[in-house]
Amino acid sequence: MRFSTKLLFSLATISLTLRFNIVMQEKNIIEIKNKRASFEYFLLDEYTAGMVLMGSEIKSIREGKVNLSDAWCTFIGNELFVRDLHISEYKFGSYWGHQAKRDRKLLLNRKELRKLQNKIKERGFTIVPVMLFVNPQGLAKLTISLAKGKHHYDKRETLKAKDSRRDMERELA
Repeated sequence: MRFSTKLLFSLATISLTLRFNIVMQEKNIIEIKNKRASFEYFLLDEYTAGMVLMGSEIKSIREGKVNLSDAWCTFIGNELFVRDLHISEYKFGSYWGHQAKRDRKLLLNRKELRKLQNKIKERGFTIVPVMLFVNPQGLAKLTISLAKGKHHYDKRETLKAKDSRRDMERELA
């Protein structure tokens, strides 16, 4: 079987491109977690939502300059927004850059939005961001969770369980 040089060249180019993309995806894994959320709340249902961002915001996210600890979600009309999500200003940005703590719209299906809106109306439920990550296509995604607040004694039980787990791991190591 004879192959043309153009076909061989294009196959070689495709394989090199695929290898390069896989290596780049492994190196640029960005996951920013909100550890405070699991301590303060019982996390019930998780959803992955897209975010409406400006160009300088996604560049700051790729640098890892995000703080999720004070962030929370709310409905304005029929749309879900994340508030107090701190994304630092991009250091190479111009004066047209973004505000660090502005409201950012979350993108979910209408069915998911309706379900969350009905749950929020019940007493004691809230929506908190759990993790911010960049998917392989380069889009920023926010994992949000329907949560119920913990009481003080629940937090103490969580700390005790964490300490006992850590002690067991030390003894085994």
